[in-house]
Amino acid sequence: MIRKICVVVTSRASYCRIKTVLTEIRKHPDLKLQLVIAASALLEKYGSVLNSIKKDGFEIAAKISNVLDVENYTAAAKTTALGILELASLFENIKPDVVVSIGDRFETMSAAIAASYMNIPLAHIQGGEVTGNIDEKVRQAVTKLADIHFVATEKAKARVIQLGENPQAVFNTGCPSIDLALIATISNPCMSGECESAKRDSNEKYLVVMQHPVTTELQYASKQIQETLNAVKQLNIPTYWFCPNADPGSPEISEGIRKFDEENSNHSIRFAKNYEPLHFLKIIKDSSCLIGNSSTGIREASYLGLPVVNIGSRQAGRERGGNVIDTEFEGEKIAHAVNRQLLHGPYPSETIYGNGDAGKKIAELLAIIPFDTNKKIAY
Repeated sequence: MIRKICVVVTSRASYCRIKTVLTEIRKHPDLKLQLVIAASALLEKYGSVLNSIKKDGFEIAAKISNVLDVENYTAAAKTTALGILELASLFENIKPDVVVSIGDRFETMSAAIAASYMNIPLAHIQGGEVTGNIDEKVRQAVTKLADIHFVATEKAKARVIQLGENPQAVFNTGCPSIDLALIATISNPCMSGECESAKRDSNEKYLVVMQHPVTTELQYASKQIQETLNAVKQLNIPTYWFCPNADPGSPEISEGIRKFDEENSNHSIRFAKNYEPLHFLKIIKDSSCLIGNSSTGIREASYLGLPVVNIGSRQAGRERGGNVIDTEFEGEKIAHAVNRQLLHGPYPSETIYGNGDAGKKIAELLAIIPFDTNKKIAY
């Protein structure tokens, strides 16, 4: 009997994380993909993934427009609530055999709660990790709602089991984002006009910045983005700067970027919302240093051996490779750390988050493992 696998994608980052899983589900003879796109993944303001999904040939089962302008905590909570309402109706109509939830963003709670109350098995990808930010609470809450766990590291697996989950339902598959990082190292994905416009001279040094709000430190968001902007301006190296995720605090970051862009006409920063997943990773791979507080600097960058300057507490506690220097939100310290990384150059590749075959492993497991929602704490 063919199993219907409903995957809910809620942001541009989620699509990058899950793309290889979608590919493997689609081609598996015993699985049927039900792809649902929701929340900020639909909004151009935050880097809509619809064009990428269309180019990749995936059929979309449904679109859920539930995101409010998440400029504060209240909007984030209401967005989650709207997602529960909309997804519950959708699940009733499409009747999936399992719902797959990705990561730790607040929108993932919607799918997890709706599936759980409707007695639909829930599979969670990337549980058991440790970070700062509200993401920590969301991730562990989804873990407790989930029936099946596809984790990325052995430490994450141990933590999920420590939370009382059945060890037989916890699988270390590695992180699907590493699958794309592997592809980026062995192929040239720059085949569209969008990617061509992003290419630089092969010998030119450039930086990448990815800075998102720290949702537990919103009162400092404006100052934090200004410190990073000051550091990059001081370094005076060509830079790709990707816009923040849809989180409380994003308006302050976006406003800081807008003011900087207006007041510094001769800067060497190229601001961007989004690129297709492989094109994005190609830009990351060929850069000289990644700066900011994105998990990309911890996951994909460790596999790519890319020098990283991680700023602040958003990724605090997450397993990392030797390629990462941690620093605070102070312009001088950021610039100093970047210069250290530029002097060091590339690092050896590390496989903390997998070897590049997570998508295939997850699809194969979804085809054979028992689906059971009658979970209890394992003693």
